[in-house]
Amino acid sequence: MTLQFLTVGARIQWLTCLLYATIGIAITGLAACSSTPDKPKPTALADFKAQLNISKVWTSQLGSVSTTFDAPLSLNLSNGQLALATKGGLITLLDAETGAETWRLALNTPVAAGIGGDGERFAIISSDNELIAVAKAKVIWRVKLPASSFTSPLVAGDRVFVLTADRTVMAFDGASGQRLWSQQRSGDPLVLKQAGILTTFQDRLIVGLSGRLLAMNPSNGVATWELAIGSSRGTNEVERLVDLVAGVSRLNNVICARSFQTSVSCVDAQRGSNLWTRAAQGHVGVSGSESLLFGAESDGKLVAWQRNGGQVAWQSEALRFRGLTSPHWSAGQLVVGDDLGWAHWIDVSNGQTIGRIQVDSSGIAMTPLRVGQNWVIVTKNGLVQAFRAE
Repeated sequence: MTLQFLTVGARIQWLTCLLYATIGIAITGLAACSSTPDKPKPTALADFKAQLNISKVWTSQLGSVSTTFDAPLSLNLSNGQLALATKGGLITLLDAETGAETWRLALNTPVAAGIGGDGERFAIISSDNELIAVAKAKVIWRVKLPASSFTSPLVAGDRVFVLTADRTVMAFDGASGQRLWSQQRSGDPLVLKQAGILTTFQDRLIVGLSGRLLAMNPSNGVATWELAIGSSRGTNEVERLVDLVAGVSRLNNVICARSFQTSVSCVDAQRGSNLWTRAAQGHVGVSGSESLLFGAESDGKLVAWQRNGGQVAWQSEALRFRGLTSPHWSAGQLVVGDDLGWAHWIDVSNGQTIGRIQVDSSGIAMTPLRVGQNWVIVTKNGLVQAFRAE
């Protein structure tokens, strides 16, 4: 199967003709719209009543970090350590509480998919389609993959799991790199160049393949259940593309996920049944509390859905066209970053801003991450800072 990769920006540029979305990046391998509206001006930040005291706890400076719209990298938290890879291939391991550097390793190869790890072993995927495993600042093995990948490897149970762009899931021995099994699903040749879903639930892998969510046995890759939660729409190849994007919300047996530019769904991962689906026009993942699910639409509108039933609880347009990351809820706080470098704390009851700080002007590179009492935020120029909001 010959794959064509469609970047997030590319599809949004195409959909701008219909949806007036926010991002306009050249289409990869496809013709752009004959005429595209000007990029909307980011909404100016309004005054608000601060309800939080936000203070900086620690700072670390890395190299330039790729973003969702470049190479889809991610921050990995495991066993109290933060692992991050720059787009040039520099892997850095930091103490999550203090920001102190444990080690650095320069791979000297561009990175195509973000870092995964379990605290002992870490894995990344290079732009040359190599799966590279690292431990104690040394490369322990390399394996050539049959296709590109934009999803961070999953390191768990002494194995490394990979989701490639040709919709293949593979498992490798964590110590040797020996391939243990491989399972492939057919699909359209057009693939979204964005991180997909590869995570765990109890003793199963949870994987997004096109618009389907699967639970797989990690020992052999056999699916125990499979659900269609994203449906193809439209009349042309781009509009028919359907993919599930990284960033899921899990509460007990319920997993909620986003289908790129079409919908948000919650499923019972124990039974393998769809609980509800709501139309939504977003391209980043979701996060949730015990009662609400939070997401950012592609135009920067924040939406909260009731976790039970999917009814809209509130919507906020205060951050429209600011290029939002996926929001992240943890321990009673909801935080979202924007492309102008601001981090915003949001009142979960009504969507109003209760705190904000500008990290730097390069833009927030990925979803803010809660680590203990702190929030770790990474910017596009590689600035990593931890903040405490009280």
